[in-house]
Amino acid sequence: MHYKILLLLALSSTLWAKYTNCTFKNPDYIDVCEAVIKKGVSHKYANEFLLSYFKTQKFDEISWKYLQPSKIEHHKTQEKKANNVLVKFIPKMVQHLQEYKTVYDYAEKEYGVNREIIAAILLKETKLGKIKPTHDAFIVFNTMVVRTKGETPREKWLLKMGKTNMATIIEFCYKNKVKPEECNLPSSYAGAIGIPQFMPNSFVYARSYKGGMPNLSKMEDAIISAANFLHHKADFTELIKWAQMPNIPQVEQEWYEYEFTNKNTSFVYETSKEGKAYNCFTKDKPELEYLREYARKIMRYNNSSNYAVGVMSLAYQAHNSY
Repeated sequence: MHYKILLLLALSSTLWAKYTNCTFKNPDYIDVCEAVIKKGVSHKYANEFLLSYFKTQKFDEISWKYLQPSKIEHHKTQEKKANNVLVKFIPKMVQHLQEYKTVYDYAEKEYGVNREIIAAILLKETKLGKIKPTHDAFIVFNTMVVRTKGETPREKWLLKMGKTNMATIIEFCYKNKVKPEECNLPSSYAGAIGIPQFMPNSFVYARSYKGGMPNLSKMEDAIISAANFLHHKADFTELIKWAQMPNIPQVEQEWYEYEFTNKNTSFVYETSKEGKAYNCFTKDKPELEYLREYARKIMRYNNSSNYAVGVMSLAYQAHNSY
């Protein structure tokens, strides 16, 4: 009897310790745990999440495969093709703008972001919600963190990005009173969530059209959230005056030719943050300065020249179609 009491006490203290600290074999889990505790998440919830078989012991092999450098480069080369393919969806984009006119009216007035820009982004991201995500965001980032050694600059970046997004998801589900094993956020292979494909670290920009908890899989919330993101993170405060824009589809084709014949190109930048020189397509072209200004804003959403040019071209053509 005495032995059983001691055993129960020992088990109790072990469980108690588990839920009052951040002790894990994986040091990266310690970092994630400590980060969410600072945000107000309980030790008990953090431990339950990071010890859950369904969250940390299941890995996304498809996601890991597509996050390799060779696949990333392939994705970049496909962006131009994607832009060309999406042109045929412009009539559906116009129908979409008409269907959600009231929401877009509000977005333009509240955030100063053109409806066509928002719709073009949603079209490029998920074909206006038609593409359904098949991955789980937390498992994507957990796979990234567990598999990444953190030896090269890219691996260090991946590790940091993975851990911060894991922490954001745990904090999000805790604050919304979702149990760890029920915290399932459908995502792309890269961990992007919902119709506007927000990374978890961008949840701070998510907004609900009618108040309450935003749902990025709901079109109204996706529209408002994308507008809020562009307004606050990309300094999108004044609606584009389309009459001041050049013939964007023509400029788009000229840009593709420029990109094909030159190395280290950028549509808007002359140098990278690290000081690397780019061949800048819009440099010394005053007739393209207005387009350059807004393309730069779009690149705050996705840091790809082809992405930004594609969004601007789709938005321009949609505007001229209704």
